[in-house]
Amino acid sequence: MRRCYYRDTLKLLAMAMAVSVNGRITAADDAVISVFDHGFLFGEGIYETLRTYNGHHFLFERHMARMRQSAEMLDLTLPFTNEELARQIVNTTAAAALGSNEAYVRVLVTRGIGDITYDPGATPAPSVVIIVGPLHTPPPEAYADGVRIALVDVVRNHPDSVNPMIKSNNLLNSAFAHQQALRQGAFEGLMRNYRGELAECTTSNIFVVTGGVAATPPLSAGLLPGITRHFLFDIGREAGITVEERTLGDDDLLDADEAFLTSTTREIVPVVQVDDRTIGAGTPGPVTRRLLQEFRRRAQVPQPLTRSSSQGTPSGTHATATVDQISPGFQHTVPVRLLTSPSRV
Repeated sequence: MRRCYYRDTLKLLAMAMAVSVNGRITAADDAVISVFDHGFLFGEGIYETLRTYNGHHFLFERHMARMRQSAEMLDLTLPFTNEELARQIVNTTAAAALGSNEAYVRVLVTRGIGDITYDPGATPAPSVVIIVGPLHTPPPEAYADGVRIALVDVVRNHPDSVNPMIKSNNLLNSAFAHQQALRQGAFEGLMRNYRGELAECTTSNIFVVTGGVAATPPLSAGLLPGITRHFLFDIGREAGITVEERTLGDDDLLDADEAFLTSTTREIVPVVQVDDRTIGAGTPGPVTRRLLQEFRRRAQVPQPLTRSSSQGTPSGTHATATVDQISPGFQHTVPVRLLTSPSRV
């Protein structure tokens, strides 16, 4: 499954993508940023990943709240309002010409361009990059049959070191953990914190289900406050399922009735095996299936939106997209030039 997953990812990367670098939108192959950008030199920066449902950029406001929290923890000033960034995302999404495909959106903000020094005063203006391409989700069998994850040896960053609550561009900690999981043939890698408690996976949060109650490690365990993780508390209340934070150890996971992962691009993925241990009955459990069903129902609620798309738009013309595509509170319209060729700027 893992080889197919990444092979399909490579196929999708070959499809039309668009990138905005400090407001200039180009095809992916033409996007450039200075080698003196401190995001490249030192990993100084933050990011958010969004996805669309029916063309709507889901939970945009929650993602922006987390981005602003990350920026504050880095003493990084974001050079845009939510509304201004929303316009840029809509324009870049339109330029990607995704047709009927849902969009993957990655917004990165770095310290900016400057001398090779750690002094923030050397970088007067942050850099803003928006990457938009077709969304790639796990294969259907991941949801139908569940996946195997690995408990890795890599320890999650200590909060007094590089705080995991910062969604940082510096991802070495997660990269090392994920690479170890891949070497073991696992779908994901689960990290413990410095106290030996379960923390989070490399690109997702972990939940266990025992006695019908879904539990996830608290933020004090040293983890990123996942947007889907947080949204699941709302879903649980609506579905009549208790969702709670609780300190978890290895045995809480290995002896659980069910387990699952949450992330923006993966939604809710059942976990049926950890290393060589089967979780519960070895199949996706009823609580996991119910939460996934309710999550997708909420995500697919019809929105008063207009999809940004090049379909039916002649070359050289403009279409109109609304910022309401991202946040129902925005009622402005912006002209969007739709690109008909991946090499056209």
